[in-house]
Amino acid sequence: MAAAVLTIAATVLASILGAGTAAAAPSRVVYNTPVDDQEVTLTVYSASMDKHIPVTVLLPRNRNRPSPTLYLLNGAGGGEDGAQWDKRTNYKRFFADQNVYVVTPIGGAFSYYTDWQRDDPALGRNKWTTFLTKELPPLIESTFTTNKVRGIAGISMSGTSVLSLAIAAPRFYRSVAGFSGCARTSDWLGQQYIKTVVETRGGADVTNMWGPLDGPGWKQNDPYLTAGKLRGTGTKVYLTAGTGIPGPYDRFDNPRVEGSPFVFADLIIQGGLIEAAVNKCTREVAARLRQLRVPLDLHLRPTGTHSWDYWETDLKTTWPKLRTDLGA
Repeated sequence: MAAAVLTIAATVLASILGAGTAAAAPSRVVYNTPVDDQEVTLTVYSASMDKHIPVTVLLPRNRNRPSPTLYLLNGAGGGEDGAQWDKRTNYKRFFADQNVYVVTPIGGAFSYYTDWQRDDPALGRNKWTTFLTKELPPLIESTFTTNKVRGIAGISMSGTSVLSLAIAAPRFYRSVAGFSGCARTSDWLGQQYIKTVVETRGGADVTNMWGPLDGPGWKQNDPYLTAGKLRGTGTKVYLTAGTGIPGPYDRFDNPRVEGSPFVFADLIIQGGLIEAAVNKCTREVAARLRQLRVPLDLHLRPTGTHSWDYWETDLKTTWPKLRTDLGA
Protein backbone atom coordinates (compact mmCIF):
# COMPACT_ATOMS: atom_id res chain seq x y z
CA MET A 1 0.00 0.00 0.00
CA ALA A 2 2.81 2.38 0.95
CA ALA A 3 4.56 1.60 -2.33
CA ALA A 4 1.38 2.31 -4.24
CA VAL A 5 0.97 5.66 -2.47
CA LEU A 6 4.57 6.57 -3.26
CA THR A 7 4.08 5.59 -6.91
CA ILE A 8 0.96 7.75 -7.18
CA ALA A 9 2.73 10.64 -5.48
CA ALA A 10 5.70 10.31 -7.82
CA THR A 11 3.39 10.23 -10.84
CA VAL A 12 1.57 13.37 -9.69
CA LEU A 13 4.87 15.14 -9.00
CA ALA A 14 6.25 14.15 -12.40
CA SER A 15 3.06 15.43 -14.02
CA ILE A 16 3.37 18.77 -12.22
CA LEU A 17 7.05 19.09 -13.12
CA GLY A 18 6.31 18.07 -16.68
CA ALA A 19 3.62 20.70 -16.99
CA GLY A 20 6.03 23.31 -15.64
CA THR A 21 8.69 22.20 -18.09
CA ALA A 22 6.24 22.44 -20.99
CA ALA A 23 5.19 25.93 -19.91
CA ALA A 24 8.86 26.94 -19.80
CA ALA A 25 9.83 25.28 -23.08
CA PRO A 26 12.99 26.86 -24.51
CA SER A 27 12.97 29.31 -27.36
CA ARG A 28 13.53 27.52 -30.64
CA VAL A 29 13.14 27.61 -34.40
CA VAL A 30 9.88 25.80 -35.14
CA TYR A 31 9.90 26.15 -38.92
CA ASN A 32 12.53 27.21 -41.44
CA THR A 33 10.68 28.00 -44.66
CA PRO A 34 12.54 29.01 -47.85
CA VAL A 35 10.92 31.89 -49.75
CA ASP A 36 13.44 31.98 -52.60
CA ASP A 37 17.20 31.73 -53.10
CA GLN A 38 17.81 34.87 -51.05
CA GLU A 39 15.19 34.73 -48.30
CA VAL A 40 13.87 32.37 -45.65
CA THR A 41 11.16 32.84 -43.05
CA LEU A 42 11.76 31.41 -39.61
CA THR A 43 8.93 30.72 -37.20
CA VAL A 44 10.51 31.24 -33.79
CA TYR A 45 8.96 30.27 -30.47
CA SER A 46 9.72 32.88 -27.80
CA ALA A 47 9.76 31.42 -24.30
CA SER A 48 9.58 34.86 -22.67
CA MET A 49 6.42 35.80 -24.58
CA ASP A 50 5.08 32.24 -25.03
CA LYS A 51 4.22 32.79 -28.68
CA HIS A 52 5.44 32.16 -32.21
CA ILE A 53 7.06 35.05 -34.11
CA PRO A 54 7.75 35.14 -37.87
CA VAL A 55 11.27 36.29 -38.66
CA THR A 56 12.40 37.27 -42.17
CA VAL A 57 16.04 36.49 -42.96
CA LEU A 58 17.84 37.72 -46.07
CA LEU A 59 20.85 35.53 -46.83
CA PRO A 60 24.34 36.79 -47.76
CA ARG A 61 25.73 36.55 -51.25
CA ASN A 62 28.59 34.28 -50.16
CA ARG A 63 27.25 31.54 -47.89
CA ASN A 64 30.48 29.55 -47.76
CA ARG A 65 32.04 31.75 -45.12
CA PRO A 66 30.73 33.26 -41.87
CA SER A 67 29.01 36.64 -42.27
CA PRO A 68 27.80 39.30 -39.82
CA THR A 69 24.16 39.94 -38.96
CA LEU A 70 22.15 43.15 -39.26
CA TYR A 71 18.95 43.19 -37.22
CA LEU A 72 16.66 45.55 -39.13
CA LEU A 73 13.50 46.48 -37.22
CA ASN A 74 10.20 47.78 -38.57
CA GLY A 75 8.39 50.86 -37.27
CA ALA A 76 5.42 51.37 -34.96
CA GLY A 77 3.27 48.65 -36.54
CA GLY A 78 5.98 46.04 -36.14
CA GLY A 79 5.42 45.04 -39.75
CA GLU A 80 2.08 43.53 -38.76
CA ASP A 81 0.25 46.27 -40.67
CA GLY A 82 2.12 45.80 -43.93
CA ALA A 83 4.35 48.83 -43.27
CA GLN A 84 7.54 46.78 -43.41
CA TRP A 85 10.88 46.92 -45.15
CA ASP A 86 9.91 44.19 -47.58
CA LYS A 87 6.77 45.94 -48.81
CA ARG A 88 7.76 49.61 -48.61
CA THR A 89 11.33 49.50 -49.98
CA ASN A 90 13.56 47.59 -52.36
CA TYR A 91 15.84 46.57 -49.49
CA LYS A 92 15.85 42.96 -50.68
CA ARG A 93 17.36 43.91 -54.02
CA PHE A 94 19.74 46.31 -52.28
CA PHE A 95 21.15 43.56 -50.03
CA ALA A 96 21.24 40.88 -52.73
CA ASP A 97 24.98 41.28 -53.36
CA GLN A 98 26.00 41.99 -49.76
CA ASN A 99 27.69 39.57 -47.38
CA VAL A 100 25.36 40.01 -44.43
CA TYR A 101 22.37 38.28 -42.86
CA VAL A 102 19.49 40.77 -42.54
CA VAL A 103 17.07 39.69 -39.81
CA THR A 104 13.64 41.31 -39.34
CA PRO A 105 11.06 40.03 -36.84
CA ILE A 106 7.42 40.60 -37.80
CA GLY A 107 5.61 41.58 -34.62
CA GLY A 108 5.87 43.91 -31.64
CA ALA A 109 3.40 46.50 -32.86
CA PHE A 110 3.39 49.63 -30.63
CA SER A 111 5.61 47.84 -28.08
CA TYR A 112 8.79 49.91 -28.46
CA TYR A 113 10.56 46.54 -28.64
CA THR A 114 11.12 46.66 -24.89
CA ASP A 115 10.35 44.43 -21.92
CA TRP A 116 7.04 45.62 -20.48
CA GLN A 117 6.51 45.54 -16.73
CA ARG A 118 3.00 44.10 -17.06
CA ASP A 119 0.93 42.29 -19.66
CA ASP A 120 -1.44 44.64 -21.47
CA PRO A 121 -5.08 43.84 -22.37
CA ALA A 122 -4.58 45.23 -25.89
CA LEU A 123 -0.99 44.24 -26.71
CA GLY A 124 -0.53 41.17 -24.53
CA ARG A 125 2.90 40.17 -23.25
CA ASN A 126 5.88 42.09 -24.58
CA LYS A 127 9.40 40.95 -23.73
CA TRP A 128 11.18 42.19 -26.82
CA THR A 129 14.46 43.16 -25.19
CA THR A 130 14.75 39.59 -23.95
CA PHE A 131 13.76 38.19 -27.34
CA LEU A 132 16.11 40.38 -29.40
CA THR A 133 19.17 40.14 -27.15
CA LYS A 134 18.89 36.67 -25.56
CA GLU A 135 16.49 34.42 -27.46
CA LEU A 136 16.71 35.20 -31.17
CA PRO A 137 20.46 35.80 -31.73
CA PRO A 138 21.60 32.35 -30.49
CA LEU A 139 19.01 30.76 -32.77
CA ILE A 140 20.16 32.82 -35.76
CA GLU A 141 23.77 31.95 -35.00
CA SER A 142 23.10 28.24 -34.67
CA THR A 143 20.90 28.09 -37.78
CA PHE A 144 23.13 30.09 -40.15
CA THR A 145 26.86 30.49 -40.73
CA THR A 146 27.39 33.78 -38.93
CA ASN A 147 30.53 35.23 -37.36
CA LYS A 148 28.63 36.58 -34.34
CA VAL A 149 29.31 40.18 -35.31
CA ARG A 150 26.04 42.13 -35.03
CA GLY A 151 24.54 45.47 -35.93
CA ILE A 152 21.02 46.79 -35.42
CA ALA A 153 18.99 49.48 -37.17
CA GLY A 154 15.45 50.79 -36.87
CA ILE A 155 13.05 53.50 -37.98
CA SER A 156 10.60 55.75 -36.14
CA MET A 157 9.51 53.77 -33.03
CA SER A 158 12.36 51.31 -33.40
CA GLY A 159 14.74 54.19 -34.07
CA THR A 160 14.38 54.70 -30.33
CA SER A 161 14.42 50.99 -29.52
CA VAL A 162 17.76 50.24 -31.15
CA LEU A 163 19.57 52.55 -28.73
CA SER A 164 17.71 51.06 -25.77
CA LEU A 165 18.63 47.54 -26.91
CA ALA A 166 22.29 48.46 -27.30
CA ILE A 167 22.33 50.00 -23.84
CA ALA A 168 20.61 46.95 -22.35
CA ALA A 169 23.27 44.69 -23.88
CA PRO A 170 26.57 46.62 -23.98
CA ARG A 171 29.10 45.35 -26.55
CA PHE A 172 26.46 43.06 -28.06
CA TYR A 173 26.15 45.19 -31.22
CA ARG A 174 29.08 46.58 -33.16
CA SER A 175 26.93 49.34 -34.68
CA VAL A 176 23.53 50.93 -33.99
CA ALA A 177 21.54 53.05 -36.47
CA GLY A 178 18.41 54.99 -35.57
CA PHE A 179 16.50 56.63 -38.42
CA SER A 180 13.96 59.28 -37.31
CA GLY A 181 13.69 58.00 -33.76
CA CYS A 182 12.93 60.04 -30.64
CA ALA A 183 15.42 58.48 -28.24
CA ARG A 184 14.58 60.67 -25.28
CA THR A 185 11.77 58.97 -23.42
CA SER A 186 11.38 60.37 -19.91
CA ASP A 187 10.92 64.09 -20.61
CA TRP A 188 7.50 65.54 -21.47
CA LEU A 189 7.98 65.60 -25.24
CA GLY A 190 9.33 62.06 -25.38
CA GLN A 191 6.47 60.74 -23.25
CA GLN A 192 3.87 62.46 -25.41
CA TYR A 193 5.44 60.90 -28.48
CA ILE A 194 5.34 57.44 -26.90
CA LYS A 195 1.76 57.92 -25.70
CA THR A 196 0.74 58.74 -29.26
CA VAL A 197 2.23 55.46 -30.47
CA VAL A 198 1.25 53.17 -27.60
CA GLU A 199 -2.12 54.58 -26.55
CA THR A 200 -3.54 56.48 -29.54
CA ARG A 201 -2.41 54.00 -32.17
CA GLY A 202 -2.00 50.82 -30.13
CA GLY A 203 -4.95 51.22 -27.77
CA ALA A 204 -2.76 50.11 -24.86
CA ASP A 205 -2.02 51.47 -21.40
CA VAL A 206 1.40 53.13 -21.54
CA THR A 207 1.94 52.62 -17.80
CA ASN A 208 2.03 48.87 -18.41
CA MET A 209 5.24 49.44 -20.31
CA TRP A 210 7.52 51.20 -17.82
CA GLY A 211 5.15 52.04 -14.98
CA PRO A 212 3.82 55.48 -13.92
CA LEU A 213 5.03 58.36 -16.08
CA ASP A 214 6.74 59.93 -13.06
CA GLY A 215 8.17 56.62 -11.88
CA PRO A 216 11.74 55.30 -12.12
CA GLY A 217 11.01 52.92 -15.01
CA TRP A 218 10.90 55.73 -17.55
CA LYS A 219 14.27 57.14 -16.51
CA GLN A 220 15.82 53.66 -16.42
CA ASN A 221 14.74 53.13 -20.04
CA ASP A 222 15.68 56.56 -21.37
CA PRO A 223 18.64 56.28 -23.80
CA TYR A 224 19.43 59.93 -23.21
CA LEU A 225 19.97 59.33 -19.50
CA THR A 226 21.56 55.87 -19.75
CA ALA A 227 23.82 56.46 -22.77
CA GLY A 228 26.87 56.33 -20.51
CA LYS A 229 26.63 52.54 -20.68
CA LEU A 230 27.79 52.78 -24.30
CA ARG A 231 30.96 54.64 -23.41
CA GLY A 232 34.05 52.54 -23.97
CA THR A 233 32.14 49.65 -25.56
CA GLY A 234 33.35 50.33 -29.10
CA THR A 235 29.74 50.49 -30.33
CA LYS A 236 29.28 53.16 -32.99
CA VAL A 237 25.98 55.06 -33.23
CA TYR A 238 24.40 56.46 -36.40
CA LEU A 239 21.47 58.90 -36.13
CA THR A 240 19.44 60.57 -38.89
CA ALA A 241 16.47 62.91 -38.98
CA GLY A 242 14.78 65.43 -41.23
CA THR A 243 13.24 68.75 -40.24
CA GLY A 244 9.62 68.18 -41.23
CA ILE A 245 9.86 70.73 -44.04
CA PRO A 246 8.63 69.13 -47.29
CA GLY A 247 11.52 67.67 -49.23
CA PRO A 248 12.19 65.88 -52.53
CA TYR A 249 9.89 62.93 -51.79
CA ASP A 250 7.02 64.99 -50.39
CA ARG A 251 5.18 65.49 -53.66
CA PHE A 252 1.63 64.77 -54.72
CA ASP A 253 2.94 62.74 -57.68
CA ASN A 254 4.89 60.40 -55.36
CA PRO A 255 3.46 56.90 -56.06
CA ARG A 256 3.14 56.33 -52.29
CA VAL A 257 0.54 59.12 -52.16
CA GLU A 258 -1.62 57.12 -54.58
CA GLY A 259 -3.20 60.31 -55.92
CA SER A 260 -5.07 60.84 -52.64
CA PRO A 261 -5.36 64.39 -51.23
CA PHE A 262 -5.94 62.87 -47.78
CA VAL A 263 -2.76 60.76 -47.90
CA PHE A 264 -0.81 63.77 -49.15
CA ALA A 265 -2.19 66.03 -46.41
CA ASP A 266 -1.32 63.41 -43.78
CA LEU A 267 2.21 63.13 -45.19
CA ILE A 268 2.78 66.88 -45.14
CA ILE A 269 1.01 67.84 -41.91
CA GLN A 270 1.32 64.88 -39.57
CA GLY A 271 4.53 63.57 -41.12
CA GLY A 272 6.02 67.04 -40.92
CA LEU A 273 5.08 67.62 -37.29
CA ILE A 274 6.36 64.20 -36.19
CA GLU A 275 9.69 64.67 -37.95
CA ALA A 276 10.11 68.14 -36.46
CA ALA A 277 9.71 66.63 -32.98
CA VAL A 278 12.08 63.80 -33.90
CA ASN A 279 14.66 66.33 -35.05
CA LYS A 280 14.66 67.99 -31.62
CA CYS A 281 15.06 64.63 -29.85
CA THR A 282 17.84 63.57 -32.18
CA ARG A 283 19.82 66.76 -31.65
CA GLU A 284 19.58 66.39 -27.87
CA VAL A 285 20.62 62.74 -27.90
CA ALA A 286 23.48 63.50 -30.28
CA ALA A 287 24.77 66.24 -27.96
CA ARG A 288 24.61 63.81 -25.04
CA LEU A 289 26.51 61.09 -26.93
CA ARG A 290 29.20 63.57 -27.93
CA GLN A 291 29.50 64.74 -24.34
CA LEU A 292 30.05 61.11 -23.33
CA ARG A 293 32.47 60.57 -26.24
CA VAL A 294 30.41 57.74 -27.68
CA PRO A 295 31.35 57.33 -31.38
CA LEU A 296 28.60 59.10 -33.33
CA ASP A 297 27.79 59.74 -36.97
CA LEU A 298 24.94 62.29 -37.19
CA HIS A 299 23.11 63.18 -40.39
CA LEU A 300 20.46 65.89 -40.16
CA ARG A 301 18.65 66.45 -43.42
CA PRO A 302 17.55 70.06 -44.17
CA THR A 303 14.13 68.82 -45.27
CA GLY A 304 12.00 65.67 -45.15
CA THR A 305 8.94 64.28 -43.42
CA HIS A 306 8.45 61.14 -41.33
CA SER A 307 8.16 58.69 -44.22
CA TRP A 308 9.59 55.58 -45.89
CA ASP A 309 11.37 57.23 -48.82
CA TYR A 310 13.72 59.01 -46.43
CA TRP A 311 14.30 55.89 -44.31
CA GLU A 312 15.17 53.84 -47.37
CA THR A 313 17.63 56.54 -48.41
CA ASP A 314 19.06 56.67 -44.88
CA LEU A 315 19.58 52.90 -44.89
CA LYS A 316 21.34 52.96 -48.25
CA THR A 317 23.61 55.88 -47.36
CA THR A 318 24.43 54.53 -43.90
CA TRP A 319 25.00 50.94 -44.98
CA PRO A 320 28.54 51.43 -46.42
CA LYS A 321 29.63 52.65 -42.97
CA LEU A 322 27.81 49.83 -41.19
CA ARG A 323 29.34 47.36 -43.63
CA THR A 324 32.81 48.58 -42.71
CA ASP A 325 32.04 48.35 -38.99
CA LEU A 326 30.69 44.81 -39.36
CA GLY A 327 33.42 43.65 -41.71
CA ALA A 328 30.86 42.64 -44.31
